[in-house]
Amino acid sequence: MFAPEVSYALDPSVDTHQVTTSGYIGAVDEAEKNKGLTVFESGHKKSEKRKKIKGGDAEEIDNFLGPWAKYIDEKDVAKPSEDEQKELDEITAKRQKKGRNEEEAPGEEKTILHVKDMYDYQGRSYLHVPQDVGINLRSAEAPDKCYLPKKQIHVWGGHTKVNSESAVVRLFSAGLVLCRADSFISFPPQLWEVYGERRCIRTFIGHSKAVRDICYNNTGTQFLSAAYDRYLKLWDSETGQCISRFTNRKVPYCVKFNPDEDKQNLFVAGMSDKKIVQWDIRTGEVVQEYDRHLGAVNTITFVDENRRFVSTSDDKSLRVWEWDIPVDFKYIAEPSMHSMPAVTLSPNGKWLACQSMDNQILIFGAQNRFRLNKKKVFKGHMVAGYACQVDFSPDMSYVVSGDADGKLNIWDWKTTKLYHRIKAHDKVCISALWHPHETSKVITCGWDGQIKLWD
Repeated sequence: MFAPEVSYALDPSVDTHQVTTSGYIGAVDEAEKNKGLTVFESGHKKSEKRKKIKGGDAEEIDNFLGPWAKYIDEKDVAKPSEDEQKELDEITAKRQKKGRNEEEAPGEEKTILHVKDMYDYQGRSYLHVPQDVGINLRSAEAPDKCYLPKKQIHVWGGHTKVNSESAVVRLFSAGLVLCRADSFISFPPQLWEVYGERRCIRTFIGHSKAVRDICYNNTGTQFLSAAYDRYLKLWDSETGQCISRFTNRKVPYCVKFNPDEDKQNLFVAGMSDKKIVQWDIRTGEVVQEYDRHLGAVNTITFVDENRRFVSTSDDKSLRVWEWDIPVDFKYIAEPSMHSMPAVTLSPNGKWLACQSMDNQILIFGAQNRFRLNKKKVFKGHMVAGYACQVDFSPDMSYVVSGDADGKLNIWDWKTTKLYHRIKAHDKVCISALWHPHETSKVITCGWDGQIKLWD
């Protein structure tokens, strides 16, 4: 801080011991007013220390303030009264409720049947497994020997503007394929025939935002859809009716029914808030939560005869859980690991194929120790951050995956050699699915809006 300016000074010709009012030169009147104080003597004094209200006696508990006593000149900020506060809280609650209703209102459910008759001349619906296609689709046995697909034999052109990383295909009853691939509200899930005329049978409309994942129950009569509108919906595959809705106000990233026949009323969903939530479709209530992940949950895969399930997350870890026990008993996370947003269990139940974001397919054991099999690493494709679905041939001879260039890549399981590469789509080939009963039929799905069948 600068000292105040003065316009007078001591007269050097006058004896300093005999200074009077006439002993100054300059503004003599000002010198008289300031009593002759010089610039060094007239500085501001330090402000006095702020005083606090007396703290009181420590023995008096109610009146004792101690070091928390206020300053004497301290002013309290004005606060609303109790009645005013209640009124403000009501207004805020109304605004929040209105905003939530507008943002998260469930979409209106409806369905469109694209064929003339739901039933054939024998009264069988389109869910009936075809028996005149040359193979036994009811058999649980895999083909003895599988072969590489070489040519395209059919194109399903259901969605024309697909542009979503959640685009996949799902097979059920081995004779029908459900296409679900959209980041556009106008392209909902559709049901298509794999055999026969390969028609589009039914469209399921009911989500206000893009569908992220779908899972069928064991019989294919019902399926769950998980969407970015924060809702999971249970549908009847035959009638197209929406049976139930489930939500915890978070975005579901993946959903899986428990495959056990006596637990088909239970399903788990990986959420954007790092939790895995378990619902009971009979009551519509959450019955369990698994909340050990540190990032959004991308995949859930049941292993070990459905007694356990494996989850992967954006936190770059893999965790193994016992069913209905919310503490992971196995945690796999290495500094070199990347996120693995697509996981598939092998047909023999012994291996997990994980699409890693460092352009590799990693293989983990799926029985006891869940160790990484360092001898089985499949390379040579570029996923570029896309969650490209991986699959196995039914006889475990081949591993298939799409990539960011729209190619279908096929590796030999034993040698990990890249055997075959097909330009399948103009944009990202996000899904590749080997038909579980056919020797060489592979279904691919791309962001060009097409689903293709290869043989």
